[in-house]
Amino acid sequence: MKIDKALKTDYSALIEVWESSVRATHEFLPEDNIKELKPLILEHYFDAVDLRVAKNDNDNIVGFIGVAEGNVEMLFISPESRNSGVGSLLLKNAIQYQSASKVDVNEQNPDAIGFYKHLGFK
Repeated sequence: MKIDKALKTDYSALIEVWESSVRATHEFLPEDNIKELKPLILEHYFDAVDLRVAKNDNDNIVGFIGVAEGNVEMLFISPESRNSGVGSLLLKNAIQYQSASKVDVNEQNPDAIGFYKHLGFK
């Protein structure tokens, strides 16, 4: 597993990871919201953060994290890579190299809340 800075050419893979991750973990998010968010993320939000990707041994993107002004704005892991350490690796890298020190988590996502608490966030 390696962490790289994201390139614009990675965006199509990132939006696929985002959508599959959201569908696997955000049961509270209606389909209409997913459809509305997808182009915004692709066309605006990716460019608004310091974006890093996790790539597996086959050089496939399996997760990504975006940080802005010390805040983790997005962290998404492909469903098949969940619970394999990818999220922890990305978050620890973000703390060390992207000055990440805070995060906002949707209260309707208890798994994410537990994940961040486990890694020392309050």
